[in-house]
Amino acid sequence: MSSHENKTKVTILTGTYRIKGYIDLLPGARVTDYMQESREFVAVMDAEIYEAEVAGRQVLMAPFIDVNRNHIQIITLC
Repeated sequence: MSSHENKTKVTILTGTYRIKGYIDLLPGARVTDYMQESREFVAVMDAEIYEAEVAGRQVLMAPFIDVNRNHIQIITLC
């Protein structure tokens, strides 16, 4: 795992997955602004991907994934 001192922990919900990981959002910055400025994909580091349903099983762990922002339904700080 990488250092997270300049990263922000988030949970992202899509129609299929719940993704936990870190985005390059400085402390105090707004997630709304980050999403508006992002292009087609959002970079997530040290990602843990789970099935979307409650207590869904983990399907993948990856040091880096790109999430298509058109599939993001909810993003929240952890």
